[in-house]
Amino acid sequence: MKKLLLLLLLLSTGFGAMSKHRKVKVTTPYGTMIIQLYDQTPLHRNNFIKLAKAHFYDSILFHRVIKGFMIQGGDPESKHAQPGVMLGNGENGYTVPAEFRLDLFHKKGVLAAARDDNPAKASSGCQFYIVQGKKWTDAELDQLEQGRLGGRKIPVDQREIYKTIGGTPQLDQSYTIFGQVIAGMEVIDKIAGMKTDGNDRPLTDVPMKIRLVKKWLLF
Repeated sequence: MKKLLLLLLLLSTGFGAMSKHRKVKVTTPYGTMIIQLYDQTPLHRNNFIKLAKAHFYDSILFHRVIKGFMIQGGDPESKHAQPGVMLGNGENGYTVPAEFRLDLFHKKGVLAAARDDNPAKASSGCQFYIVQGKKWTDAELDQLEQGRLGGRKIPVDQREIYKTIGGTPQLDQSYTIFGQVIAGMEVIDKIAGMKTDGNDRPLTDVPMKIRLVKKWLLF
């Protein structure tokens, strides 16, 4: 009986672990990114997992690219879209409530949810962006705190990362962050450096495929 209880405990612990720290693989013509999804934002994590399992993102484009800022994708209308068509208005019919966390901030490689200007700051059910950003100086961060951030101070540890790794601190606590690129960071730079049209759409399409990274239990 004790052995059976121990086995059940191991199984429950193992399956519980499988639901945490999930990773997804984003495949593009310019390389592959592995993204760790954050457990601190479970609504966004679970929604992204659901869409990945359904192969929602297959052939959808990174339709908006701004060097030194971010790469954005997830518009279902971008799938097989004709060249030159303006994209970014397609949705999947629902939004996700905002999940802001003070310890999650817009450093380079962060995965975050796009949204419109709704007062609740609810996220798009499908569109997302990955931060490229830039490296900031103390003077620039001071000015940002006094201006766009309305006096909110950037924590010292986060400030150091913005100065050394880079990011987009102007977006903190306004857009929900729910993941981080942990492999393939160079892919962000490749896509962000592409030539674009007047709507920031790459002149050469950048389709994606997103899959869950499977975890296997070992006993």
